[in-house]
Amino acid sequence: MPDCSINDPIPTAPDTAWHARLRLGFARDGDCTRLVRREHRGPLRVQKALYPEGPGACHVIVVHPPGGVVGGDRLDIALDVPAGCHVLTTSPGAAKWYRANGRTSHQDVRIHAGPGAAIEWLPQETILYDDADVRFDHDVDLAPGAVYIGTEVLCFGRRASGERFTRGRIRQRTRIRIAGRPVWWEQGSASPATVASPLGMHGHTVCATLVAVGKPVPASLQQTLRSLDPGLAVSQVKQVFVARWLGDDSERARAVLTGAWQALRPHLLDRPACVPRIWNT
Repeated sequence: MPDCSINDPIPTAPDTAWHARLRLGFARDGDCTRLVRREHRGPLRVQKALYPEGPGACHVIVVHPPGGVVGGDRLDIALDVPAGCHVLTTSPGAAKWYRANGRTSHQDVRIHAGPGAAIEWLPQETILYDDADVRFDHDVDLAPGAVYIGTEVLCFGRRASGERFTRGRIRQRTRIRIAGRPVWWEQGSASPATVASPLGMHGHTVCATLVAVGKPVPASLQQTLRSLDPGLAVSQVKQVFVARWLGDDSERARAVLTGAWQALRPHLLDRPACVPRIWNT
């Protein structure tokens, strides 16, 4: 599992917490998706737009320079992807959420995609330190014909360092709407008891999820996805496709989700998967 050095200090709560904001806006210019708006406050950045698969798809890497989030910090990210644009967003490495020190940390992501747009939200894994207290809110508003693919890998504790998730709380809410109509609403809370419970994670420390909204995934492709790993479960609910994996190895979780994304992308976006180079560094 990706990890910090055991000797790395865990930051204590600062006198004033960071409230970092990032606003990204895109526009269609001929056959090119361009990054035309880039506003930030605090430690959130996008350095430049990347085009590893040609001008039609714009890749951006969201950088959080401190490398970790302490109790009370807040990350606020908004993406506006207008009609016909295609954007892939990822991160340079694992996100680290340190112990709460009595204060809750937040991440709020808001995505708007216009008609015929495509947005891929593919961050690398999230490591939740022991005693982390985090709230994740993820809102996606799609116009008719827009496509969304989102992934997450949550790692509870730092297994490589022998640290378990014995205290803390993680709350999540994911809402996806098409033309203002809810098509996916998921919310929940995870604690050490949830991680240990047979009705929760059954003692496993890593859970991974892929959610895709677009044209339905045919049964044949679903079967191909199931064959990627015995622990991968998939389902199609109207326009929403979901794949979930549960285990103890974050690298395996990433590999399984990457394989699922590579198989789904040609079907949903009519283009082969182009793995971001940053994933290999």
